[in-house]
Amino acid sequence: MSVYTLNLRVFWPLVTFILSTLLLLHHFILRGSEEKGDGCSDQGPGAILLLKYVLAFALCYFFIRYCTSQPGSAKRDFHRVPETAGKPAVPKKELLEDHFEKHVRLSPHVLGHSKAHVAKLVSELVRVGRADVPPESSLAFRGDSVQIGSSYEEHKVGSPDCFDILVPLRLPRGLKLEPCNYTTIQGGMPLVTLDIPRKAEWTRRHKAFTDTFLHLQGTAGVYRLSPDSVLRWFYSASQRCLSAVRYPFEQRCSLSLSLNEGQRVQLHLTPRSDYVCCHISMGVRLIPAMPLGDNAFLVAAPGAHKGEDVWTVYFPRQEHRLLDFLKGKLPANSCHLKCLQLLKEVRDLGGQTLAQQAGAEWRGVLSSYALKTAWLRLLLRTSPEAWEERHLVDRLEDLLRCLRDSLQARVLHHLLLGGDTGLLPESVALPKLVKETVPSNLWAEFSAASLDLVSARLAYSWTHLHRLIRLGRPQRTSLGRGVHCKHIDAE
Repeated sequence: MSVYTLNLRVFWPLVTFILSTLLLLHHFILRGSEEKGDGCSDQGPGAILLLKYVLAFALCYFFIRYCTSQPGSAKRDFHRVPETAGKPAVPKKELLEDHFEKHVRLSPHVLGHSKAHVAKLVSELVRVGRADVPPESSLAFRGDSVQIGSSYEEHKVGSPDCFDILVPLRLPRGLKLEPCNYTTIQGGMPLVTLDIPRKAEWTRRHKAFTDTFLHLQGTAGVYRLSPDSVLRWFYSASQRCLSAVRYPFEQRCSLSLSLNEGQRVQLHLTPRSDYVCCHISMGVRLIPAMPLGDNAFLVAAPGAHKGEDVWTVYFPRQEHRLLDFLKGKLPANSCHLKCLQLLKEVRDLGGQTLAQQAGAEWRGVLSSYALKTAWLRLLLRTSPEAWEERHLVDRLEDLLRCLRDSLQARVLHHLLLGGDTGLLPESVALPKLVKETVPSNLWAEFSAASLDLVSARLAYSWTHLHRLIRLGRPQRTSLGRGVHCKHIDAE
């Protein structure tokens, strides 16, 4: 059923025209009657004059209403949302707070319960695959895991059903690998190869490992550790470990492991009871990682061409230390986490109507890691008092402005690899290998035209946030809010 919406741009001029016509007609009719009369009218001029004044007042009132209904007629407050049909303007802070509570904020109970169950399962899995001593000619689990991503950094949005965990590996006994910088896009993310020193006797003594995990590069006789081979071994080893720990967990949830098209090992948990909170199905991405030193890790580079055998650097410990350092400086009522969550929501709302290719580019430029990098840079450059809860809208506008400035400059430097050594606290130590790399630009692979389009749409999304929220609200719901759970009422 279609609903008719009144067009104010047509309505108010029409009302003004009708009243003007009536006033003119009344004026001419009155003049005609006075000329024909004999001057002995029974009615006094008071009632007629009063009618004229009423019509003139109504005419002015409707004209003013028309003027004030135009988009550019009055100076708008930047922190207020434009009026929608039939509804008064709502301050942007109230709009953001309301939307955050209803559609962005995750239930601490649901998220905490999900993390606890995932941690218990993964810890048992890596314990089974741990080797007490380095293996002779194979890889092995080191026996620990590193939790990474927004779910563990308290700025997760969407739903608490996806987790990323690094699983450090242990090399065979006696094998030494040399990390070497690999040629990449100028200014892009640094890529690393893991080479075996030339003239090493180890490869000849361990033929099985060499044939399975190493690739010979060119005529130079250099062997490199292959990420694809490591991933295939890791998938098989995870299957064996999961079979060993499956029974006690499958009383509460069914478990399965898959290797998807993006070469990612995904652990799926489908609950059978309320032990897995609110019957949420969860996915855990298990990422094999090679220790690099100084608590940094090498993981398979996403999007690498076949045969390149390149790795990229992860800094989970350094980022955790940095977040703890900032948390200790900020006030108790800080809005920094809420600010990043709302920025992600602006991104998601702004890209919900884009076509598939444009949406992929939008999410690629404004990836969660890029948004977190811009957010951390602003946190390090702003005084802690500026992040009090009452400054939420101001800080969100500052963050959007920093993002747009970076988009227009075509560069967003990696926080730890951006060459800003004076920006980081002394507690954040980096491996020597990455200290010597050129500053890394997270947007090096994107064209200038793409960055300009993203910048323009980001500004549009913020300006028309009230409309995007209204459009996206029926389809979006925050998992963990409104679900039925016997524990959730106790929050």
